[in-house]
Amino acid sequence: MTTMRILIANDDGYLAKGLAALVRACEGLGDIDIVAPEQNASGTSNALTLTRPLNVFEVTGEHGHRVRVVNGTPSDCVHIALTGLLPQRPDLVISGINNGANMGDDTLYSGTVAAAMEGYLFGIPAIAFSQVDKGWRELDAAAATARSVIDVVLAARAAPGARGPGAHWLLNVNIPNRADAAQLPREITRLGKRHASEPVICQTNPRGETIYWIGPAGEAKDAGPGTDFGATAAGRVSITPLQVDLTDHQRLGAWAGHLGLGMSASPGLGA
Repeated sequence: MTTMRILIANDDGYLAKGLAALVRACEGLGDIDIVAPEQNASGTSNALTLTRPLNVFEVTGEHGHRVRVVNGTPSDCVHIALTGLLPQRPDLVISGINNGANMGDDTLYSGTVAAAMEGYLFGIPAIAFSQVDKGWRELDAAAATARSVIDVVLAARAAPGARGPGAHWLLNVNIPNRADAAQLPREITRLGKRHASEPVICQTNPRGETIYWIGPAGEAKDAGPGTDFGATAAGRVSITPLQVDLTDHQRLGAWAGHLGLGMSASPGLGA
């Protein structure tokens, strides 16, 4: 049998505890490549660096594995890994473990999810892992949960006659910060929704200039049954299948009628 190749990335930077824990948890699954940002790149979403060249240097992580460090975004890390940095295409892309939740609207901003999504865009199965609360509390339990989820997903995919989601897929997993995380029930969820972000924070720098900090994320708005917010609040591990298609399919016909266009002409709107 061919040895599985796994690419691991994150958005908290190559020194993050969550990355080291995830690498340790994945040992024995196959050949592991680690490509991670030089600095914390949380909130960078799917950004690619196009205005300057990227540098890569190598270090040995505390887990004993070689880490390729990129002075760019999480998406940069996976993108260059898949387009020239790695000698072979991985079979699975894993991102995390993030220091804090990536649920609801968070997924649009998340560098953790973006790193996994970059693999998905290249046709590779991908999973993003996050802990619900910041601070790395019960990180080892979260790592054990991540490994268990990976094992179950891969086993189900390989089972004879399995009816799976297709050749590649993207999962967003959020794990409560609990010592018994690996034993918690798991739930397939949809994304919830947050209230609007808190107001921007204004300060004055030493030169007397006004500076602005993006405010905290809003509280959960849609956190009912079936959502990622609802599942984790109830003490479950949330597993949300994601897709990249942002088309508002339900309103295609309405827009065609509103603009006096036939459906066959409506795709030209974005041309």
